[in-house]
Amino acid sequence: MSTSPGQWPFDTVLIANRGEIALRVIRTVHALGLRAAVVFHAADRGSPAVTTADAAVEITGETPVAAYLDGDQIIEAAKQTSAGAIHPGYGFLSENADFARAVEAAGIAFVGPKPEQIELMGDKVRARGFVEKSGFPVAPSAIEDDNPDDFVERAHAVGAPLLIKPSAGGGGKGMRIVRDLAVLETEIATARSEGQRYFGDGRLYAERFVENPRHIEVQVLGDAHGNVVHVFERECSVQRRFQKIVEESPAPALSQAEREQISETAAGIARAIGYRGAGTVEFIYGKGEFFFLEMNTRLQVEHPVTEEVTGIDLVAQQLAIAAGDKLDLEQAAITTKGHAIELRIYAEDPAAGYLPTTGPILRLIPPTGEHVRWDGGVVEGGAVTAAFDPMIAKLIVWGEDREQAIARARRALEATVLLGCQTNTAFLRALMDHPDFVAGEIHTGYLDAHPEVAESQPPDTATVERLLAAAALSVRPIRDVVDSTPTLHAAIGAWSN
Repeated sequence: MSTSPGQWPFDTVLIANRGEIALRVIRTVHALGLRAAVVFHAADRGSPAVTTADAAVEITGETPVAAYLDGDQIIEAAKQTSAGAIHPGYGFLSENADFARAVEAAGIAFVGPKPEQIELMGDKVRARGFVEKSGFPVAPSAIEDDNPDDFVERAHAVGAPLLIKPSAGGGGKGMRIVRDLAVLETEIATARSEGQRYFGDGRLYAERFVENPRHIEVQVLGDAHGNVVHVFERECSVQRRFQKIVEESPAPALSQAEREQISETAAGIARAIGYRGAGTVEFIYGKGEFFFLEMNTRLQVEHPVTEEVTGIDLVAQQLAIAAGDKLDLEQAAITTKGHAIELRIYAEDPAAGYLPTTGPILRLIPPTGEHVRWDGGVVEGGAVTAAFDPMIAKLIVWGEDREQAIARARRALEATVLLGCQTNTAFLRALMDHPDFVAGEIHTGYLDAHPEVAESQPPDTATVERLLAAAALSVRPIRDVVDSTPTLHAAIGAWSN
């Protein structure tokens, strides 16, 4: 990165987001000697991101989410704070081409790709067609747009098992797996209805479903001068409801040759687009084959595992690219060391189908220690509400190898104290102990195949009352309780930790 303090074309960056990712971006903005501004809804007044930023502008809306989706208010907030760049984080407006276009039209740098690149990769069918025409591997498929009249017939010809997806989809919504072609038309009708409901677009495509696939994705960076590098891969195969919950790097299943091949393929796709910014090219991998899945044109939730094994600050790279710098990373010089694992800590009940929960944060003592990173968005005294995604924090650990990283993850989970709302920490501890996970035998259907991992039981009422009483006391008593009772965390179970 060639830009140094005093040489940036902007001195203030507005973060158009909230919670954990807003804090994450603020940390790098401050480390670079720049000012950080945020927008906030009244529901987030007094939140860590608001109190940490150098400036904060309140935005309004019929709902908190509607406020964070209001691009006009956010651009106005950037003008009020004299911000020369807007970082959208992830979610909300991060993949909204119209917002990116409006930001640039206002003379403000958008920390992300060009609007037309967001549009190309945001449409799954167009993205898939582009990748295929560029000579990269995609799974055999039938695309409705090619000829809607015979879509069912062409999907039938691909053969079972078949995966049906909404063209405008994401996050697993509207996806259907068809193993019996006798129900193909019924499943297509259902997927079309869900695609219309979730995305306002009922167009579909169908592709060969790879049984027990692994989800591998590759981090890429591109600048405005045509330079592209890959920053190696992550594995995100442990998912519930098609949504990632554990990510790690490097991917345990890949040989070194496969690792290099899939990474070079991702860089090739980004190069074919002329990609600008940080992005992630995602693949389905199985039986030695990999196929393009999609590209996310933003920072990913799981970016810390890449940072931990490479030592590269991806947010700093994003900002330098937005400032117009040339990448100062040479592909041959990018290497990885050790193994990193990220665990997403959610307010949810795994035993009830991962049902989101809400509640106050009565006590929060994050784990600390060497090679333990806690990227959180809430603090003690805050609350998890139904207004936003229930992710509380990300716990990232690094080890010399995967075995050491798993051991550190276990210890960090044991050291975590989070009282007041039900979380998935007991589930994550069970996962770190599960022999198949330890052996690296994972795939996207892993949690469905092992329901026992999610069947941790909540503590009895007396234990809950005792812990709440302890939480109401000072920090020292609760630490004493935790430190003196090795079985306490097991007793807390899925309710809290």
